[in-house]
Amino acid sequence: MENKAGFVTILGLPNAGKSTLLNALLGQKLSITTKKPQTTRKKILGILSEEDYQIIFLDTPGILKPSYLLQQKMMNIVNKASHDADIYIYIMDVSDDPTGEKLFSEEVIQASLKTNKPKLLIINKVDLSNQENIVVLLQKFNDENKFDAVIPISASLAYNISSVLAQIIERLPEHPKYYPDDIVADESERFFVSEIIREKVFELYQEEIPYSTEVRISDYKEREAGKDLIRAVIIVERDSQKGIVIGKNGEAIKRLGAMARKDIESFLQREVFLDLRVKVKSKWRSNENMLRSFGYDDSEE
Repeated sequence: MENKAGFVTILGLPNAGKSTLLNALLGQKLSITTKKPQTTRKKILGILSEEDYQIIFLDTPGILKPSYLLQQKMMNIVNKASHDADIYIYIMDVSDDPTGEKLFSEEVIQASLKTNKPKLLIINKVDLSNQENIVVLLQKFNDENKFDAVIPISASLAYNISSVLAQIIERLPEHPKYYPDDIVADESERFFVSEIIREKVFELYQEEIPYSTEVRISDYKEREAGKDLIRAVIIVERDSQKGIVIGKNGEAIKRLGAMARKDIESFLQREVFLDLRVKVKSKWRSNENMLRSFGYDDSEE
């Protein structure tokens, strides 16, 4: 029997649940998730392989109107991932965007709707909404006939995820597998370690701190005996932010390190020694060269 394989791009507004959906579909945590919007900054590629099919999921940053260069780079990533799709998943947060008006007003969504590729509309967070409203929405979107399927889910509760998977598999193109079966992502362990640290920054700090922060792995040594050594630098834009990240007597960064180390060890399945430092790079979010050095490359455009 011919193998089926294809790229499935997940599109949605910030905080709609794209990364939570990806993790639920893969059955493991690959993409970082927080309650704050704009957590995802880069394309996260997750690969689900079974005997007769392979799905390559592309988790993308939330669609927004860019106000500085980093956000423009994020939207370049969204546009590129949209062009790469064999199947589109639109994820709509019914608790924040109850009619889908915000989502479907976005240009990248409107452009993708004009293609002849399969399209699945996922109505997320149904556990936070009135069930009668959900029934009305399902009828409305089914009547419009723009989507191959309209599926109500709760990504955080993994409710109805199997239905999403079945609809994707049904519409996958016939194609040889793109990756070996044992690969679940195309990024290095370094990348995921830096993402875990950044997730903890989002969880621990308020206001502008998470959005002014980038994480770089400066040293990564696997050891035969003893714990692996990981040194990471947390980049901020101002001296005042550096003080907040470190905290009084270093308490804040110690707490950050302890939380990050626990999740890193769970992800890597081995013990690590984690050393965190903080550096100031003024206006890095609007500096082309710095953004390129952080992996926001023009090739994504």
